[in-house]
Amino acid sequence: MKLTKYTHACVRLEKDGGTIVLDPGNFSEAAEAMEGAQAVLVTHEHADHLDTAAVVEALEGNPDLVLYAPESVAGKLRGEVPGAAARIHAVEPDSTFQVAGFDIRSFGGQHALIHPQIPLVANIGYLVDTNVYHPGDSFIIPDGIKVQTLLVPLHAPWSKSAEVVDFVIGVRAPKAFQIHDGLLNDNGLGIVEGHVRRIGAKYGTEYRHLAPRESVEV
Repeated sequence: MKLTKYTHACVRLEKDGGTIVLDPGNFSEAAEAMEGAQAVLVTHEHADHLDTAAVVEALEGNPDLVLYAPESVAGKLRGEVPGAAARIHAVEPDSTFQVAGFDIRSFGGQHALIHPQIPLVANIGYLVDTNVYHPGDSFIIPDGIKVQTLLVPLHAPWSKSAEVVDFVIGVRAPKAFQIHDGLLNDNGLGIVEGHVRRIGAKYGTEYRHLAPRESVEV
């Protein structure tokens, strides 16, 4: 499939005429990423993963577009776009479904802890075609499956570099690309990516940086 990375956490996947978009957030080129897509998958409710205005506009403008998200997100969007309610589906952890020609498996259920005084929210990680894994804001490792392409949350208020590296080691995917890098400048990006690339390679993971709008076959 063709994978196109957008700024921060948004990724577009295309295969055999089908297109899905994961986490079109407000740090990303959300409207551009969703153009012509058949489905949107949202990991959780935070704005850097869900640009509500852009998603509402896409649902209103494309009567064939469907959306999958945790119930906390799906319920709110049904209220925002009642005419599209039947196309907005809630996803639970450990479930499977097919959309736009892709096989989807869900993992996780909870956002990583930011601080005990900040409430936790639901978070779903998506494995696409037993190939590409987008964990959202979590380091949940899929069980019972060998991930081929890992999308690595490089930096967040809820993580530290050691956890990022351990996530890459734990998944041990042959290929890895970065997501959740929108808060890093070039200096920070170079440091974190250096650790991921060097240590990940010891465990069989080839890490590559993708620029916004850059595409790769996976």
